[in-house]
Amino acid sequence: MAQIQKTASAGWLRKESQREALAGYLFILPTFIGYTALVIGPILAAIGYSLTSYDILSPPEFVGLQNYRDLLTDPRLHKVYLNTIYFTVVAVSLNVGIGLLLAVLINRNMPAFLKYIFRTAYFFPVLVALTYCSIIWQYLYQKDTGIINYYLGLLHVEPIAWLSSPAWVMPSIIAMDVWKNTGFAMLVFLAGLQGISQDYYEAASLDVANRGQLFRYITLPLITPTLFFNMIIYMIGALQVFDSIVVLTQGGPGDASRSLVMYIYENAFQLFHMGYASATAITLFIVIMLLTLVQFRVGQSWVHYE
Repeated sequence: MAQIQKTASAGWLRKESQREALAGYLFILPTFIGYTALVIGPILAAIGYSLTSYDILSPPEFVGLQNYRDLLTDPRLHKVYLNTIYFTVVAVSLNVGIGLLLAVLINRNMPAFLKYIFRTAYFFPVLVALTYCSIIWQYLYQKDTGIINYYLGLLHVEPIAWLSSPAWVMPSIIAMDVWKNTGFAMLVFLAGLQGISQDYYEAASLDVANRGQLFRYITLPLITPTLFFNMIIYMIGALQVFDSIVVLTQGGPGDASRSLVMYIYENAFQLFHMGYASATAITLFIVIMLLTLVQFRVGQSWVHYE
């Protein structure tokens, strides 16, 4: 009798476990379908189209690796890649560096309402749509009527062609990007700083450590996970820069500010070279994936966890 009850109980538990598993699968099914349709599907389609000559209006024609061979001899693509790498290195360094500096300054002892004001002021640009920010900065950068050149004129500095000079256009775009996005890094760093136990600082104060030593030996090592997170997020975003460049310069003058995503868009939806655009997009996907993997690999040597 006991054996029968034990068998029945095991069967009931098995059925209950199956029902719970089925319920779990049903809950994640919408996410799985959406991810497959909106992420996996387009990636597989892009890989397929990258092996074809496709102008949208006629059926795709298989050309093998020809599009990838053309990438190697495309001088415009080389310029666009250099622009994107330049933007990524400088913008990520400034966003993360200035964000950390602001977070350290705000995290100091000050009245709570002042901290709230500073956090709000620095984070507010993040909430504004990038297109609107770009339009505003476009007016600021005007050579003859822009506010920046007006104040430079008061200092007897000649007007600068911020958006039409090959030498100034990328720094101008980066400056706007830093103004727009630094607040997010600041907020993440601030959360990381507030998560550090005060016990570390109290112990170090017994050894008469100054502020520089506290930051170097306590603060910086303990916020390396936050630093690593910001570097990854900003790197991926910078490699896909698009909106601000389209609004500010349309990629000009010439190709001086054209980004890789903008080049992909132009080939796909203006020139209808869908196969070539897909091949370019796949290279960007590979670059982002490799750089992220390298970051994770290298991060194991400098990211410290409590």
